[in-house]
Amino acid sequence: MHLRHFTNTIMPANRKPIVVVGSVTMDMVTCTPQIPRTGQTVIGTSFTTTPGGKGANQAVAAARLGYPVQFLGHVGDDIYGPKLVQNLKDAGVDTTFLTPVPGSSGLAPIFLAENGQNAIVVVPGANGEVEPAYIDQHIEIIRNAGIVLCQLELPMRTTEHTIALCAELGVPVMLDPAPAAPLIDSIWQRVAWFTPNETEAAFYLNGDSAPELVAQHLLDRGLSAVVLKRGSEGAYIAASDGKSGWARPYPVNAIDTVAAGDCFNGAFAVALLESKNPLEAARFACAASAISVTRRGAQASMPTRADVDLFLRENAETT
Repeated sequence: MHLRHFTNTIMPANRKPIVVVGSVTMDMVTCTPQIPRTGQTVIGTSFTTTPGGKGANQAVAAARLGYPVQFLGHVGDDIYGPKLVQNLKDAGVDTTFLTPVPGSSGLAPIFLAENGQNAIVVVPGANGEVEPAYIDQHIEIIRNAGIVLCQLELPMRTTEHTIALCAELGVPVMLDPAPAAPLIDSIWQRVAWFTPNETEAAFYLNGDSAPELVAQHLLDRGLSAVVLKRGSEGAYIAASDGKSGWARPYPVNAIDTVAAGDCFNGAFAVALLESKNPLEAARFACAASAISVTRRGAQASMPTRADVDLFLRENAETT
């Protein structure tokens, strides 16, 4: 598979912060020999609670790489809220505008099998209370962002509003379409980077096919650029100007794939804002996510910049 030369589609932002508009969730992880089928009872081997949520995961991934990150979202006023906020602070995320609301924080029961695969149920809680008016209250945060990261764990009306506001302000958006859900037509033209995994890409195309064809079909909807996260195959990057290529994976022994895609997104955003071209940025993100799958937990698995730099040096000859 040949590579075509990429230039960076996001100009250097003088370390303008990454702004994450997203979910904050307490993951409730049950380790089990296998993920139960419908109607099946399986004896688990352990249970832990650990901070998660796709938005928070991506924020931690970027912050632990040493890049400034601001977070917009809600936690509940329950016992989990302060723990979730403190965990983000400890990772270096600016939580000034992450506000508590009455009720439960977001919760996510997770089944984690011995082979590293997982099944997740997301209970929105406070994440479901993030409204467009809240985003408008923080328009200056959006205006001053180098890039805004969005996912689909907030109310769709809020995500749509955020993306439209970013388009109006000229701020690029990276949309992680997870969990996959129908998108209004205008979103396709307003997103700088669309980053589905294999399952999510199939949702938007009603089927599966070669990554190159998948990427082209998505670009045909009006997207500027696509990153197809393909797990053990790496990532395929394609832009509307015809440039494309593979960022091949680093071979590791995966023990927990939870939040590997979130790690990729956070690292990819950091690398783009540090002036790497998209293929270089995806390669950097593949390294970060490769490290993450060798560790347990969501945010707990996110590597530091020192971790990634060392990993890249040790794997310099990997192709």
